[in-house]
Amino acid sequence: MANIKSAKKRISVIAKKTAANRRVKGHLKAVVKNFEKALAAGDFAAAAEKKTLAEKKFMQAASKGTIHKNAASRKVSRMSKALKKAKAAE
Repeated sequence: MANIKSAKKRISVIAKKTAANRRVKGHLKAVVKNFEKALAAGDFAAAAEKKTLAEKKFMQAASKGTIHKNAASRKVSRMSKALKKAKAAE
């Protein structure tokens, strides 16, 4: 356990930031899951809407530093690719 006041403060600040980051990452996972459900159901209009929402959420998380910018771009790209592939297969 930390004895120095500044170290104690850092522990509490890190705990708050960790909680916020976990919350954001949980939202991201939920958004991706919703997209995948819509895609699996064959509802391409809903899937496209959910992809747009997911793209917005990923870019917000990347701008805040919760996830890396390239990781956000990669995930959005994979979602776009999956949607395009599913539409082509239909």
